[in-house]
Amino acid sequence: MPRALITGITGQDGLYLGELLTAKGYEVFGLVRGQSNPKVATVERIIPGVELLEGDLTDLSSLISAVEISQPDEVYNLGAISFVGLSWKQAELTGETTGMGVLRILEAMRITAGSDVSRMRFYQASSSEMFGKVRETPQRETTPFHPRSPYGVAKCFGHYLTVNYRESYGMFACSGMLFNHESPRRGIEFVTRKVTKGVARIALGLQDSITLGNLESRRDWGFAGDYVEAMWRMLQQGSPDDYVVATGETHSIRELLDASFARVGIDDWTPYVKQDPRFFRPAEVDLLVGDPSKAMDQLGWKPTVTFTDLVDMMVDADLAVERETAGQALTVR
Repeated sequence: MPRALITGITGQDGLYLGELLTAKGYEVFGLVRGQSNPKVATVERIIPGVELLEGDLTDLSSLISAVEISQPDEVYNLGAISFVGLSWKQAELTGETTGMGVLRILEAMRITAGSDVSRMRFYQASSSEMFGKVRETPQRETTPFHPRSPYGVAKCFGHYLTVNYRESYGMFACSGMLFNHESPRRGIEFVTRKVTKGVARIALGLQDSITLGNLESRRDWGFAGDYVEAMWRMLQQGSPDDYVVATGETHSIRELLDASFARVGIDDWTPYVKQDPRFFRPAEVDLLVGDPSKAMDQLGWKPTVTFTDLVDMMVDADLAVERETAGQALTVR
């Protein structure tokens, strides 16, 4: 039975990946930060049989302990301070967790593996935010990085460190440059859930409007459940490499609003949406769209959920939650 250790298992990607690996017959270990973590119950409900280990990406000794206990064949580093907006307010913490955390987990693996560093395979969750002020469109594996946030900078550090450990120590270490991937499990601080949850509440009469920042930003949005499949496929290859994982399509925040409000039968959303300068980034990333050709060709991977289907899935899930909470009913047209 293969064994996998997942950092960030309480997050959106960690939950989907844990489900996927469990279905494939893996023994799954998850790193959980802090005592009495409120997300533990959710992890145990979604991934029965998971073994949770206490640890923190800012503490090397705890990572060494987690690797020694789990003895993983594969390590997936999904843990990070992942909300881009927060990275300006907590830049040092973002650097310590999202950047230096990669160094610590790689060191924990190297120290634990001893002379046989190739026996454990490593996946690093890189990000499209590394491209930032893009040099070419679409973005591919060879596109230069120009990060526009402390989060993007930290992800660049982790990405290059993964390459360095692969080249310096012969580690089987891969990075997935994942473009935006969403789901009903996405945190409500992210713009996609902020919109779909807000639309659900507006449709149920529970709130009057949604306040957003830049409506012209364009992103390449896919389904998180598809993207964790790409992570797993990277670690099944004969040699390690880095891959862009994306849909190859780009959509604006306005299109996200169009699709979300259409799901509840509202054609004109302008009375329900406000803009506030507080929600604009200090340095904006205007356009991200990835070229997934390499992942498709070498991994045999492709996205299965369209943008519209993704938005419908998220709005429906938020409607169900808000309806249950409010005790109201709504017929979706």
